[in-house]
Amino acid sequence: MLSKFKETTFSGFCKTDVIFLFSKIKNHNKINKVAIITGGASGIGEATALLFAEYGARVVVIADIQDEKGQNLVNSIGTHRSTYIHCDISDESQVKSLVETTVQLYGRLDIMFCNAAIVTLHLLQTVTDFDFDSYEKVLAHAARAMVDGGQKGSIICTSSLATSTGLEKSTDYVMSKCAVLGLMKSASMQLGGHGIRVNCVSPGAVLTPLFCKAFRGESMEMMEELVESSSYMKGSMKAKHVAEAVAFLASDNSEFVNGHNLVVDGGLNNVNAQ
Repeated sequence: MLSKFKETTFSGFCKTDVIFLFSKIKNHNKINKVAIITGGASGIGEATALLFAEYGARVVVIADIQDEKGQNLVNSIGTHRSTYIHCDISDESQVKSLVETTVQLYGRLDIMFCNAAIVTLHLLQTVTDFDFDSYEKVLAHAARAMVDGGQKGSIICTSSLATSTGLEKSTDYVMSKCAVLGLMKSASMQLGGHGIRVNCVSPGAVLTPLFCKAFRGESMEMMEELVESSSYMKGSMKAKHVAEAVAFLASDNSEFVNGHNLVVDGGLNNVNAQ
């Protein structure tokens, strides 16, 4: 079908026009900026770091507590394009140091992807045992650096499809992700005047090592079968699909998108809402 499409004209486009159009689409989220990704050493954070580098990010700062994985990721991207900084986001002094070090090294901060998270592995929690404050710390220090630097910026927070559907267990996880949405909405209003956009990306079930570990260490293959069986699209969602959404929100192509929750779930949320 595609080869036939290339060989013929379509709505006034010749073959050369079509090839040029596809090349523009491929590079639509060009990112020539300084970005920090918390939780950047694995899963969605790792996929986003690799994609930012592919889209031409000036530098990607990978912040995590998984030192070996983080350093390996830096080596794969290239030390001239990325760096790793150990950061436990529950410790505000480390968050402050992360942002300040980034600005000192690279002169500015354009993008903050607040992605670090913890899934309670035993799946049996109460509502009294989570630390939402970590998101506030990361967002606040990033916003302050952007405002003080006098440049526009983009802050993206990872929320979850569970904010719409709820979960039978994992109460702390669902509540914390709902709080992230509230924080994003308020921050987008408060920071918009400074040219700083704040948005969320809310994935459905994404096959990452952390996700599999949360289900008693089931194998990636078994979890893929489980996720695909409950999906309304063929295949299962991968971290790269969420990374593409984050890249859009980080790029200038979304320069007037603010206060938005971008759900990436293959349409599952829409079907459940009917």
